[in-house]
Amino acid sequence: MSSSTRIDLPVGVTEDSLLGGRVRFLQPVNGYRAAVDPVLLAASAPAQDGDRVLDLGCGAGAISLCLLARVPDLTVTGIEQAPEMRDLAERNAALNGVTDRFSPHLGRVEARPPLFEEGAFDLVLANPPYLETDRADLPESALKAAAHVEGGVPLAEWVEAAYRALRHKGRLVMVHRADRLADMLEPIQKRFGGIEVHPLYPKAGRDAKRVIVMARKGVRTPLSLSSGVVLHNMDGSYSPPVAAALDGAALALGAPL
Repeated sequence: MSSSTRIDLPVGVTEDSLLGGRVRFLQPVNGYRAAVDPVLLAASAPAQDGDRVLDLGCGAGAISLCLLARVPDLTVTGIEQAPEMRDLAERNAALNGVTDRFSPHLGRVEARPPLFEEGAFDLVLANPPYLETDRADLPESALKAAAHVEGGVPLAEWVEAAYRALRHKGRLVMVHRADRLADMLEPIQKRFGGIEVHPLYPKAGRDAKRVIVMARKGVRTPLSLSSGVVLHNMDGSYSPPVAAALDGAALALGAPL
């Protein structure tokens, strides 16, 4: 579909753009609205032409669409539990002309097969809800609550779903809050090796607020920590690598420490 094509928007939905306008993006007014995290996750993913990718909890498709804009020769399967968000993902796939490469399905992460084939994917991407149920103030919007609060699906279930979906030596890439790093690593270390932790710093000299964690199925390489990425200059503008990633470039996550 042409980038200039006008469409009728459903009630409660806005049309926005990602990657400097390369991706047209429908999203709910009162639900989860894509910010920097899914875009940077897609920019950091080590995807190659021909890969089969699984987007766990795909929402309206921000991660998938940004990844496909950078690496077009992929096939992406999305799993999303909210029918409204899955429907938006389907509309976004059509809006961006990638219905042959991005297929969002309705289902829960912990359901696993038959929603996806075990051992079939080269890469699994995930941006799970950041808040633990017993520590969260639930938003009034059910869609926003589902996107931000774990509910009955703890992080370990996301990791297990990724492990089952990946082929031997396939990769998991996940973004989460830095203060939940221990919660991420506990299940990942039981199932994966080659773990890389990449901090995302809001500004130089500040503590990391987010981390991107990568891991590989069927390898035993020790855990490594990188120097990470500084998101903003001191004046609040995006740092050069992040600004480039938000326009569609790959994001280098820093050298090992």
